[in-house]
Amino acid sequence: MNRTRTRVGCGAVASRGTGVGTSADMARMSACSTALLAAVFVAWTLTPARGQQGTPASGEWRVNGGDTGSTRYSPLDQINASNVKNLTVAWRWKAQNMGPAPQAAWEVTPLMVGGKLFFTAGTGRTVVAADAATGETLWLYRGDDTAERGSVRANNRGVSYWSDGRGDDRLLYITPGYQLVALNAKTGVPIAGFGKDSHVDLWLGLDRAKVQNGTIGATSPPIIVRDVAVVGASLRVGVALPTKDNTPGYIRGYDVRTGKLLWTFHTVPQAGEFGTDTWGRDPQTGIDSWKFTGNTGAWGPLTGDEELGYVYIPVEAPSGDTYGGQRPGANLFSDSVVCLDAKTGKRVWHYQLIHHEMWDYDIPAAPILLDLTVNGKKIKALAQVNKSAFTFVFDRTNGQPVFPIDEKPVPQGNTPGEWYSPTQPIPSKPAPFDRQGVTLNDIADYTPEIKAEALKVAAQYNLGPIYTPPIVKDAGGKLGTIQLPGAGGGANWMGGAVDPETGILYVPSVSAPYISALQPGGTRSEMQYIAAGGLGGPTVMGMPLIKGPYGRITAINLNSGEQEWMIPNGKPADSLLNNPALKSAGIDASNWGGGQRSPILITKTLLFEGSNNLRVIDKKTGQQIHAIELGANLTGGTMTYMLNGRQFLVAVVGGSQGGGAELVGLAFPQPGAGGRGGRGGAPPPEN
Repeated sequence: MNRTRTRVGCGAVASRGTGVGTSADMARMSACSTALLAAVFVAWTLTPARGQQGTPASGEWRVNGGDTGSTRYSPLDQINASNVKNLTVAWRWKAQNMGPAPQAAWEVTPLMVGGKLFFTAGTGRTVVAADAATGETLWLYRGDDTAERGSVRANNRGVSYWSDGRGDDRLLYITPGYQLVALNAKTGVPIAGFGKDSHVDLWLGLDRAKVQNGTIGATSPPIIVRDVAVVGASLRVGVALPTKDNTPGYIRGYDVRTGKLLWTFHTVPQAGEFGTDTWGRDPQTGIDSWKFTGNTGAWGPLTGDEELGYVYIPVEAPSGDTYGGQRPGANLFSDSVVCLDAKTGKRVWHYQLIHHEMWDYDIPAAPILLDLTVNGKKIKALAQVNKSAFTFVFDRTNGQPVFPIDEKPVPQGNTPGEWYSPTQPIPSKPAPFDRQGVTLNDIADYTPEIKAEALKVAAQYNLGPIYTPPIVKDAGGKLGTIQLPGAGGGANWMGGAVDPETGILYVPSVSAPYISALQPGGTRSEMQYIAAGGLGGPTVMGMPLIKGPYGRITAINLNSGEQEWMIPNGKPADSLLNNPALKSAGIDASNWGGGQRSPILITKTLLFEGSNNLRVIDKKTGQQIHAIELGANLTGGTMTYMLNGRQFLVAVVGGSQGGGAELVGLAFPQPGAGGRGGRGGAPPPEN
């Protein structure tokens, strides 16, 4: 493989046998065995567990989610409600020249270790080290393997950091061509003893005779637990795949020092493994579906518990996303939270959140780890949000639900050849954080005229509760099922953030319908049906058929399972703000929220949200305190750190009007420095 690498020092640029199962089987498959529960029981102590209590006391941000438990929480409070309005721009780092074209949606979360920021930038995933005080570029690394393999997605979310505590400090990242690379964090030089020539080829061991270019990669960085780098996979979108035989997204663990493959976990179980009985035979060919089904990767951020030695994998949907007649059965481990031993890759427990996927409701968000007290009992917990707008809460040591999860009957469909699960797991608590399903009560009814038109539009579609199946387009005179949440969520890869001191989870979500319809595969695919719908949903008189709000943030107390508050989030579309029918009726849509969202940051007292500007919110009440206009939508993860006695916020801003994306570092002006940071100084007085 031809690789080019450049390191540049720069200035500031800135039930077995059937495979189909009964309702009882569904419940059995959702939990782990009693033997496993006993094997993994860990006694509770009052000492906080490492890695899921927020960022470290040093004030650094060492992991994509703030800590390995993905809390996105920092206890820093130099920036607070009384002085946040005094923040100014300390520096900007521009990504405009990173890659052949400017990157508009930059989903990275920078890391900060030892006074340096580490991140990837541009479609070529250049690794960057920058001075965390000034934004000055210190070094760059780019590995050119995109021409041979292509990239399944252009977006990327950054790097991982590891140190042995004795001077061996490394950055690990995954190239667009799906290779794991280790760099010296001090210099950016590849580590020669890692893998082959500092690279580990992640295509090796995928158990498919042929893996096509552009079909597999990774958009999220590895999670490192107990010196094991655990790697997920992002695969080609499965709504209209040309073949039934697709690449599965196995989860793999590599030695962080040598790059040696330590273990592989098959997200589609292979011969003789637990779960193969949940993959029935393709009715058309008679072949066991576990032999050919692909996807079931983990494309979102992963989570780990360093103390327990576990990693938690949010597994996505199998191929295809919206039709599964060729794979009858519940299909483990798709749409499951899977807990693995980080050292061995052995399954500790799992829980399947959706049986037999047909809604593209995969789990895109990192599981969040925190410690709870529920009915007087202390629990090491895991909270998982997903596209369906449910929050599932488990004891992370054994997978037992913290609040009961019931297998409830769901609507059945009549698409030829499809298999339907009779039930789906429904949490008793917390309540959904966004709207689920569609009835006539959900359609636009702001005026009698709007309602009358909305009823006409709604009559063209199939409506129903959550998990109402897709229909074949034009069947029964209907264009499709209006699915809500849509295939984009609900929640998405941004997931949520949690305050580990209070147990309150904060989730950004959108109410964006999807027209869930099918069409014959025909000449496009050997699958019987592929998707024929799309995102966005129907409109009426220039506005969405479904009522708002269209974006929201929900605060959920996970100790009680009750919602604390919900606020609209994001900016409504101009078509709503300027809609003639609404304006003539005197209806103001400015507080209906919108489809923008980015990861939430929680600090000691504040919530930072970045849908269309950087909003500062009182995390106790949901009231907005301040907003900072940064010139474009925020697309990545806002993070914070302390350096030389000065707290910084870094926002990731998407490119606009052809310009590249950028990092914006915010801090208080230093006395006598004219607003330019970098040399410490006392924090400003509160006012």
